[in-house]
Amino acid sequence: MQRIPTKGRLSAGEEHLRDLLIRGLAGDSPAYHAFLQELSAHLRAFLKKRLARLPDEVEDLVQESLLAVHNQRHTYDANQPLTAWVHAIAKYKLVDLLRRRAGREALTDALEGEHDLFSSADSDAAEARRDLRRLLDRLPDHHRLPIIHTKLEGLSVEEAARVTGMSVAAIKVGVHRGLKALAAQIREAK
Repeated sequence: MQRIPTKGRLSAGEEHLRDLLIRGLAGDSPAYHAFLQELSAHLRAFLKKRLARLPDEVEDLVQESLLAVHNQRHTYDANQPLTAWVHAIAKYKLVDLLRRRAGREALTDALEGEHDLFSSADSDAAEARRDLRRLLDRLPDHHRLPIIHTKLEGLSVEEAARVTGMSVAAIKVGVHRGLKALAAQIREAK
């Protein structure tokens, strides 16, 4: 099977999931089934972090997201990272859930009082995310990926190991050394 080039660096776990999806889209039913099973663990961790106050909703949202991924599988661009596409779908499902729970009036009331949708707090957060991304991009994969998966995406060490193809010990060491390297970069920038 010919590899399709992707933009940027992909983790071993993402590359594995992407390959399973592409094989599934080509008609390999067992590969597609494996893709959905492995993706469900990733989505569960992704949504648990975002639904900490609504833990009973996680499984329903995982299933809704998997169904949406299945229904929209024809829209996946193999030249783009798989996680960005999957996370966008999951975030839409999350917003739908929050809208249903809050009701239309609560959402309208929350927005009516806001005059500046792009407040300084939002721009500060966006700048902080951009700065963090730049710092992380300077790290080697064996430090950067464990931090992204465990600290930013909320995966457990075991889930991060499964997604990246690294050992549990390598994930722990990668997080520890990566955070030390980030701290050093920040100190140098001051």
